[in-house]
Amino acid sequence: MSDPAVALLMLGLFICFIFLGFPIAFTLMAMGVGFGFYAYYNPALHFWDNNIFFLMVQNTYSVMSNDVLISIPLFLFMGYIIERSNILEKLFESLQIAMRKIPGSMGVAALVTCALFATATGIVGAVVTLMGLLALPSMLKAGYDKKLSSGIIAAGGTLGILIPPSIMLIVYAATAGVSVVKLYAAALLPGFLLAGLYLIYIVARVIVNPSLAPKRTDSDHVTFWQGFKLLLTAFFPLAFLIVAVLGSILFGLATPSEAAAMGALGGVVLSVAYGAFTWDRLRESVYLTAKTSAMVCWLFVGSWTFSSVFSYLGGEGVIEHFVLSLNLSTVEFLIMAQIIIFILGWPLEWSEIIIIFVPIFLPMLAVFDVDPLLFGLLIAINLQTSFLTPPMAMSAYYLKGVAPPGVELWDIFKGCFPFLGMVLMTLVLVYVYPQIVSYLPDLLYNQPIKADDGPLPEGVIDPSFFMQTN
Repeated sequence: MSDPAVALLMLGLFICFIFLGFPIAFTLMAMGVGFGFYAYYNPALHFWDNNIFFLMVQNTYSVMSNDVLISIPLFLFMGYIIERSNILEKLFESLQIAMRKIPGSMGVAALVTCALFATATGIVGAVVTLMGLLALPSMLKAGYDKKLSSGIIAAGGTLGILIPPSIMLIVYAATAGVSVVKLYAAALLPGFLLAGLYLIYIVARVIVNPSLAPKRTDSDHVTFWQGFKLLLTAFFPLAFLIVAVLGSILFGLATPSEAAAMGALGGVVLSVAYGAFTWDRLRESVYLTAKTSAMVCWLFVGSWTFSSVFSYLGGEGVIEHFVLSLNLSTVEFLIMAQIIIFILGWPLEWSEIIIIFVPIFLPMLAVFDVDPLLFGLLIAINLQTSFLTPPMAMSAYYLKGVAPPGVELWDIFKGCFPFLGMVLMTLVLVYVYPQIVSYLPDLLYNQPIKADDGPLPEGVIDPSFFMQTN
């Protein structure tokens, strides 16, 4: 067999092992080392002098010393400690009261709570599970339609992988070699657009059919001041923490790693303020952070080893030549890539898709004149569908695991379908109007400095510094 044929065999075997349920990170490393030993084999050298072993060590060191990845465990710790701070119930209740005049107020409050909590934690399963335990029974008890209620929670919980400070965006930035800061700026408008479409759908659906979400009357006695006090103690602290972390990154006041460190400290402070801080919860948060961070890092090590050998054998060139031979336009290439990502989203987690398969497309972006920021955001929006599309809709399964009796899996699937339509609508809008992605990065970071502007004032940091270091 020729080397490119061996590379394609390598890729095919890897996909087979995925479906057989082997651990992905260690499968990547094992296949990278195994096929790499063949690729770099030199009969004149000793067994241990094969270059694949040096490559493995070098990749491991590169991942563990990558400055961009430092922010991942810090953001994870911030999410886990906030998750255990007992803020969710107060947050949901305060938003219900504040929005009680809006049609479908409990649904709107549930979506905003999901979005805010998902943004703070970045952990889809945790958000959907907690909201399924807290909000879904309350909505059903109030007479809300079970399909609408289920769809709101399942869709709202996935927004955390799109809206900054998203861990998924950090992983994509490290994989694609783009600025985390620019990527965060690029993600804001698409994230708010999708969340806005969700909100419009909920309100419009309830206006058209009020029986789906009966109006609450048990909070009519609450005064404005009481509602504001609830928001002051539940909504504003978490919102301020997220805005402070994100704002310090976007405006060049801190690197993502520094902002993540402050966010982790802020999470601990919130936990103490709500009387939820204990050493057991701290230990559990640290353990989960270490476990998840190790998974991401070893995925990077395995993926870089696998892709290095795959490219060395000529596999990447074969795929690129095949795609270019199709004579696709830029739009057709993007659609093809998104269809492949959509299909991969059924059996795989987002981390595996970003680290393993996205690098196959990255070398072709320059050929088709595609901005890596735009490509990354299209993937982030697309991956919303992987959590909501049957038969492998993980958000639906998370929710079903905690749903009250009477809520069937098919009810949750049917509740997700309208939100899937809005994800696809957002994808189309970003395709047609890429300025949705590029506007904020261009506004914040790509403004040319005129010659007569003079040096920056003392103490002001040039944001371009962070474009180079992050």
